Amino acid sequence: MTENFDEADAAGEDFIGPDKSLLIVDDDGPFLRRLARAMEIRGFAVETAESVAEGMAKAKTTPPKYAVVDLRLGDGSGLDVIAAIRQRRDDTRIIMLTGYGNIATAVNAVKLGAVDYLAKPADADDIFAALTQRPGEKAELPENPMSADRVRWEHIQRVYEMCERNVSETARRLNMHRRTLQRILAKRAPK
Repeated sequence: MTENFDEADAAGEDFIGPDKSLLIVDDDGPFLRRLARAMEIRGFAVETAESVAEGMAKAKTTPPKYAVVDLRLGDGSGLDVIAAIRQRRDDTRIIMLTGYGNIATAVNAVKLGAVDYLAKPADADDIFAALTQRPGEKAELPENPMSADRVRWEHIQRVYEMCERNVSETARRLNMHRRTLQRILAKRAPK
């Protein structure tokens, strides 16, 4: 996480607007605390949650203007938190953050209302840039294309989502042993 905050960071406060409420939902405690501190320094009024249940409760009582939500949480999917936020407030800028990123879940997150999807490890600068990106601005294209391992992993994830996260059906469609598929799904995305 980038921790050197200079004048450029302070200038970013202009992009936040009058409602500075930010909800960060992540079950990685140390990462959550570091990110919350970094976002407070950048001008946000931060609330944190370490579970889907806690995130949904906070979203229902005080829906935030900004949100950073991890996809995989100990008690479920961050997509449920996004849906809860959208039920209460339709102008929230939501960033989906995950170490298990794939195209299928990115599409699902965007359909539910996320404005961006970042893979961990993402630093505070990347998250801040995604949160404050103005409508119509385009994200920079990555310098390197996906590796062959990453393309394979993305395909497996896409089929897994098409099968509604049913491991047996996904393994059958991919002509793969079920236990092999379970091992692949348990690992982080290759670079």
